[in-house]
Amino acid sequence: MNLKARNDATPSLRIIPREQHVISRKNISKAALRVLYRLNEAGYTAYLVGGAVRDLLLGGHPKDFDVATSATPEEVKKLFRNCRLIGRRFRLAHVVYGQEIIEVATFRGTGEEDGDGDRHIVDGRIVRDNVWGTIEEDAIRRDFRVNALYYDISDFSVRDYVGGMQDVENRVLHLIGDPATRYREDPVRMLRAARLAAKLNFRIDAAAAAPFEELGPLLLDAAPARLFDESLKMFLGGHGLKSFHMLEQCGLLKFLLPATARALKRGDKALRGLIEQGLANTDARVAEGKSVTPAFLFAVLLWGEVRDLAHAWMVKGVEDSVAWTRAATHVVAEQCQRVAIPRRFTITMEEIWSLQPRFEQVQRKRVFRLMAHPRFRAAFDFLLLRAAESPAIHELGEWWAHAQQLPHETLAAALSGSGAVPEAPVATTASTAPRKRRRRRKPNGKSGAA
Repeated sequence: MNLKARNDATPSLRIIPREQHVISRKNISKAALRVLYRLNEAGYTAYLVGGAVRDLLLGGHPKDFDVATSATPEEVKKLFRNCRLIGRRFRLAHVVYGQEIIEVATFRGTGEEDGDGDRHIVDGRIVRDNVWGTIEEDAIRRDFRVNALYYDISDFSVRDYVGGMQDVENRVLHLIGDPATRYREDPVRMLRAARLAAKLNFRIDAAAAAPFEELGPLLLDAAPARLFDESLKMFLGGHGLKSFHMLEQCGLLKFLLPATARALKRGDKALRGLIEQGLANTDARVAEGKSVTPAFLFAVLLWGEVRDLAHAWMVKGVEDSVAWTRAATHVVAEQCQRVAIPRRFTITMEEIWSLQPRFEQVQRKRVFRLMAHPRFRAAFDFLLLRAAESPAIHELGEWWAHAQQLPHETLAAALSGSGAVPEAPVATTASTAPRKRRRRRKPNGKSGAA
């Protein structure tokens, strides 16, 4: 079937001259400019395209710069020694300059398969697409109008074929073509709509949002690795809290994070506060240029289900450590069927969760052993997020914060009963319900070495 007919979109060129837009070459990556000039000098047409153009028009500072060109991937590779070809579903050229990669894509076509490439469609979903075409065809093949704007280095104009400039001005997201058809081609576009609306503070056009409820289940068949990448863009890009709220508003959260959606549906206000504060803290760290990790993010998002499952098993008589391990394993296994979280992150997540009950064990030896744990800092930060769960958890967080400020000798003396530090609180919560443990003492009455 002809994609142009299915998309029901007719390109109509509007050229926005340099004096009518704010894009300046000084805000464009030097590597991207080198690629554009080299392609033009070799006789090919080439434009800066997509999110970089959109963000520059909005006064932003893009991190990634993509190029669309009439040159095929093989022709691009001949021009750049620092080029590698990647992808089977969509063949692309990556031109590498140090740490920066400029992604160069050949104009995608709308016609049937021909000698210049191949296209494979299964149940309306594009599983492979390497048919080349014109810039007009390429424009209507893109997802949102605001992502189909082309910056022309030859005269510094912006070329708009589908009304993207008007959408930038009106701060709205329209899909190009029929929304249901476009989502069936690639269900991840639904998540991308939510993410872009949150990032850009745009509204989603009603027609673009209408199919979410019906077509949301298509996300269950999306590649888990793609959903992990999309999750990182959504939650670690500096707009995580807005993205989370947008997912809830669009009814898509249950398809991406089923355990989170179930836990929140139980009406736990403290859990919602924990998640929202965790996402807000992550956004603040991104804004400050600090490091963030998917492990802590997913530990926050999945905590409610892990905690509730562990508690349910402990009530049935399962030993505490076994219950926590079983709950973590169960929740992680389910989530990884949807989002392929790498093992190096799930290990850290499980450690953060498993350390939470250990904060309630404030005997001298155990305190110093916990402080020496490589995941102590992450687990402590997580404990502080849990403060709203109960007054006892809040008090416990304060005690550990105070304990970390004390010299080793002072803390050791206090824990031995000879110091002036206030006694540690006993945190017994409905969420963890720890069993009472006897304080062990050596026969000589002295505490063991830390």
